[in-house]
Amino acid sequence: MPGEGGSDAGLPGRHLNHRRNVSVLARSVGNAFRNKVRTAAVVAVLAVAIGLALAMLVANQAVGAKVQELNASVGTVLTVNPAGGQGFEGGGEPLTTGLAATAAAVPNVSAVVGTSSLRLRNATEAAAQTGTGGQGPGGQGGPGGQAAATLTTSLTAAVDAGTLGNRNQQANGTTGSTGSTTTQPMRSLPITATGIGAEVDTTGKALTITEGAGLGDYTAESTNALLGTTLAEKNNLTVGSTFTINDQTYTVSGLFDAGTTFGNNAVYLTLPAAQALAGLPDELSSMIVTVNSLDNVASAKTALQDALGTDKADVTQGQNLETAVSSLGSVKNISFIAFVAALGTAGLIILLIMVMLVRERRREIGVLKAIGAPNRTIGLQFVLEALVLAALGSTAGAIIAAFASSGIASALISTNSTGTTTATTAGRGMPGGVPGGGAGFPGGGAGFPGGNPFGGASQLLTSVTASASPGVIAAGIAAVFGVAIIGALVPALLTARIRPIEVLRGE
Repeated sequence: MPGEGGSDAGLPGRHLNHRRNVSVLARSVGNAFRNKVRTAAVVAVLAVAIGLALAMLVANQAVGAKVQELNASVGTVLTVNPAGGQGFEGGGEPLTTGLAATAAAVPNVSAVVGTSSLRLRNATEAAAQTGTGGQGPGGQGGPGGQAAATLTTSLTAAVDAGTLGNRNQQANGTTGSTGSTTTQPMRSLPITATGIGAEVDTTGKALTITEGAGLGDYTAESTNALLGTTLAEKNNLTVGSTFTINDQTYTVSGLFDAGTTFGNNAVYLTLPAAQALAGLPDELSSMIVTVNSLDNVASAKTALQDALGTDKADVTQGQNLETAVSSLGSVKNISFIAFVAALGTAGLIILLIMVMLVRERRREIGVLKAIGAPNRTIGLQFVLEALVLAALGSTAGAIIAAFASSGIASALISTNSTGTTTATTAGRGMPGGVPGGGAGFPGGGAGFPGGNPFGGASQLLTSVTASASPGVIAAGIAAVFGVAIIGALVPALLTARIRPIEVLRGE
């Protein structure tokens, strides 16, 4: 039949094209390994460039995810402190439960959690200091600028005073009537005890309870307590163990991990329990206000400030969250620029290699063209060879990225946050003259618990985990292949300029 004859007539052509394509592919792979030493060197250099590019892409994705986490966890949180008070400095009047009710009535405010801060001193140490004429425990500034009661406890602080703590205590010597300065005896650092009205930390982030359970009803007075992991370990306490505060026995209902040494040297109680210990049942050290949407934070902040009054309260956003997000944004931009630069370097390497190969194989190209090979087939051969090299380099680069991405992300964040910390603390003027060890702050810089200008967002800021997910790696390798094709097209086009007669005449 005519139709069948036409179909059969086309089969030899299709088989010829198939054999030709297989031949081009086989020749491309073979050419990639023609000079094994050079191929190994090229793949090694490409692996480093591609590995760096993939690691930067993974870091970029990780930082972007962390920014979203920051906004989701504490981005809608506003902190309210007494007007004129910040950190352990300042003055003003304390916040009250009445102001908390006023804050809860502000539009777009979904929750208000009050806190009451206490400072705990080891009872044995306090008694010894009092007996030797040393300064006994007294009222000291608490978070929010409110004078926090300093109470005695059977607990021993998990953080040693060290050089910074001793320096701070020496700086706080008292002056006698004759004008001479009396140096205070060395003391261990105090323990932070915070009464909270919900299961959140002082930044509004949910407490990470590693063992046991929470405190149940946080609005009722209770003798249960949550201890930081390092504080519990220092005192050999576990879930169910007991300790005392002002001779009142408390039971450890759970352990939490704040992510920092300073944060884990702490105790959480229910808000009424802390207020009862301080003897201030109506007062709050600060308030944690949660807004119902990230889009409403700015308007809610303004409305909250107006409702409470500038003479009563200072409203700040998420413990300097903007600074933390800005720092992470800088890291994200740097990692993206580095990704593009490393990707461009890989493309440039492929371009130079392929140009060199075209020059080396002028005679081979001339012969192929003389026997009728089209420019498209010859160019495809070089593109496929470049892709083979890119595939080998990408495989080794992916392995490098899998091991290096977390370290690179941590190094970028550490460098950026350290620089921001220095700039911020220098601009603020730290009492005591030492960032991270200002006078009056247990192991922390003035105004910043722990000496970190990011405040409560510091834990999230420094806990970025870069995970080399298959999706991100696949996207990075696809970009590498795209660059490899572009890099190989230029020398492939150069083959069209080679004239067989000139090459053969030269031979």
